[in-house]
Amino acid sequence: MYVLGVIMAGGRGERLYPLTQHRAKPAVPFGGRYRIIDFVLSNFVNSGILSIYVVTQFKAQSLLEHLDRGWRTTDFLGEHFVIPVPAQMRSGDDWYQGTADCVYQNLYLLERHNPKLVAVFGADHIYRMNVRQMIDEHQKKSADVTVAALPVKIEEASKFGVIKVDADWRIIGFDEKPKNPKPIPGEPNYALVSMGNYLFNNDVLISSLNADAEKPASTHDFARDILPELLNSGRVYAYDFRKNRVPIPSKGEEPSYWRDLGTIDAYYEASMDLCSIDPSFNLYNRSWPLRTVGYADPPAKFVFDWKDRQGMAVNSIVAEGTIISGSYVHNCVVGRNVRIHSYSQIEDSVIMDWVEIGRGCKIRHAIIDKANVIPSGTQIGYDITSDRERYTVSQSGIVVLPRGPRKTTWVMTNP
Repeated sequence: MYVLGVIMAGGRGERLYPLTQHRAKPAVPFGGRYRIIDFVLSNFVNSGILSIYVVTQFKAQSLLEHLDRGWRTTDFLGEHFVIPVPAQMRSGDDWYQGTADCVYQNLYLLERHNPKLVAVFGADHIYRMNVRQMIDEHQKKSADVTVAALPVKIEEASKFGVIKVDADWRIIGFDEKPKNPKPIPGEPNYALVSMGNYLFNNDVLISSLNADAEKPASTHDFARDILPELLNSGRVYAYDFRKNRVPIPSKGEEPSYWRDLGTIDAYYEASMDLCSIDPSFNLYNRSWPLRTVGYADPPAKFVFDWKDRQGMAVNSIVAEGTIISGSYVHNCVVGRNVRIHSYSQIEDSVIMDWVEIGRGCKIRHAIIDKANVIPSGTQIGYDITSDRERYTVSQSGIVVLPRGPRKTTWVMTNP
């Protein structure tokens, strides 16, 4: 069965600022060598969905370059494709007005391919998912639309849009951040929230988008407009993400792991979890591989083993091309081609690509975006009052440095 993938990757990611100051949220680095969009793309490819359009909009250049380097010219796609679709103003002079509008303005692509099903997924989340299992459930229930849904504890559900279902998990309504969330039938302690992933019969998707485009009062959003309208005329079901299984989960992995990295604190927490001995989400699960750009960087390197000058990293992820020279790194995610010079101490932090940290620095509880140069002797994370004057500080006290001006090339001197 031909399934076309459409990934909505146009989000601003305003709550993730300043990491989104120069890039779209799906292009934000995660896990040392990946971008957030790599996770949904890997899920599609591992599920055999190989014809994929990525709809982009805000600050898309970083995302476009990543897709071009890592996804458009790969052997595993064969005759299939991963193609970015920038906003083209095909329906007037406006950019995309909502999640549904970004697909509506590209309906010609659906009509050109004429797939049986269209998987319309978001690009902002970290998770593993075998989409074929969702497709099987969709067909078994003869659904017109299936919405991937995650059960959450009912006391936490008020923070989300809640899906109301009957005993057969057919959707009967939606509540946006309700004070008293409706529990799942038979599970009084849990409510359902949408994961922002939708599976449509192609004909239903096309007709729904055309009808919605004719409504001046519509916000042209899947969750607010398209799906509520279909409750009366179509068969709309929720898919229980707890049922989804990928091959051979790693020890300690959280079943149904799904994270929205919508805030700095959420991003930081998910990053620190990766450094655990048995993380809730394991990057090293080869049974469901994560794909990304294959840079030709050399291996990471750790130099100096003197009494007061040891290059080492403990409980950390260190990406290719990085040199840790006579410094101590603990519980950190370190990106590609980072230079950490001698006598520095870096703890509980995310250091992105092409950062250079001078001698004798002390850094903790920080996220340093790519291409920054940290002068020797700098302290970050030790005086929050001072940090607030120079940098962005999150609600929980994580210090964030925006992308720096440094050119992404270097010659190492004075290690």
